[in-house]
Amino acid sequence: MPNKTTLKQKEESVKALAESLKDAKAIILVEYSGLTAAQSTQIRADLRAKNSEYKVAKNNITRRALEANGIKELDEYLNGPVAIAIGKEDYLGPAKVLYNFSKDNSFYKIKAGIIDGKLVTAEEIITLAKLPSREELIAKLAGCLLANVSKLAVALDQVRVQKEGQTA
Repeated sequence: MPNKTTLKQKEESVKALAESLKDAKAIILVEYSGLTAAQSTQIRADLRAKNSEYKVAKNNITRRALEANGIKELDEYLNGPVAIAIGKEDYLGPAKVLYNFSKDNSFYKIKAGIIDGKLVTAEEIITLAKLPSREELIAKLAGCLLANVSKLAVALDQVRVQKEGQTA
C-alpha cells in the first residue's frame, strides 16, 4: 500500500486533471509511444497556440479524473501509453494539430475522444480535422458574396453604358 505522501500526490494529480477537464469542449486520447521529448514539446506548443492543453498521466489518474467529470465512455481506450489533449475553446483546433502530427508519424495514433459530451471515434476525429476552419469557411462565404455583388455591379454598369449610348 502506498504511503500517505504518495496518496496525497496522486489525489492532487487527479484533482488538477479533473479541473482541466471540467470545461473542455474536446477531450482527445492519443497513443504516444515512440514520441521524443522534442516532438512532445512541439505538440504542446502547437496545442497551446489553439488554447488547448496536452497532458500525460498514468491511466488510472486519467480514469479517475474523467470519472470525476462524469465521463466513463473512454475507459476502454485507457490502455498503453495514452496522452490526453484538452480543447478549451473548440474541438477543431486540437483535432487538426493531433491529426497533422499523426499523418507524419505513424507511431502516433488518435484513439478516441469526447466532443461536446459525445463519444467520438478516431475516424470521426480525423474527419473533423480535415474540415476547413471556421475562419476559412467565413472567408469562402465572403468571397462568394463579393463575387456575386461584383457581377451585379458590372451588369448594372453595362446597362448604364447601354442606356447612355441610346440617348446620345
